[in-house]
Amino acid sequence: MKTKKPSIAIDMDGVIADTESHFITWYRKDYGVQINREDLIGKPESEAFPDKQAVWKFVNSPGFFRTLPVMPGAIETVKELMNDFEVYIVSAAMEFPQSLFEKHQWLQEHFPFISWKNIVLCGDKSIIDTDYMIDDHFKNLDFCKGKAILFHAAHNATTDRHQRVHSWEEVKTLLKKELELNVT
Repeated sequence: MKTKKPSIAIDMDGVIADTESHFITWYRKDYGVQINREDLIGKPESEAFPDKQAVWKFVNSPGFFRTLPVMPGAIETVKELMNDFEVYIVSAAMEFPQSLFEKHQWLQEHFPFISWKNIVLCGDKSIIDTDYMIDDHFKNLDFCKGKAILFHAAHNATTDRHQRVHSWEEVKTLLKKELELNVT
């Protein structure tokens, strides 16, 4: 008898896709000002840059979501997690509808091993019912029906809610421990 694998909802932006470095790169390119990650700590993304409209401008620009860098270790770890978990990529993409196609293309390029059936581009993540959710925003984790895992980002660095991970290596370690606890 085959047992059901536990499920994980994994966010895209700020979790498998490095939006922080991308915002910094685009800001330098458009405004000629170098911003350091340390300058972003504790500030909402929309308020982190000197021009408060920059983030809104970038996320509404063609190519922004398509050219996001992949978080270090994300591809390898997600592949490995798929051995023991049912993995879903979940992104609240409806706020920026033009991002839908770009996010789909990005996933096809960087995560081609994720089935289209396991990609959820939605408006409100509170509908997601998985055993685990990995996200960088409290607004999504606060309503998580399973175990909430906060992926570290500058904008969430000064608040302690939910279990925090700083890297994909930490994600792998945490979830392997969770599996061991559930087996014994």
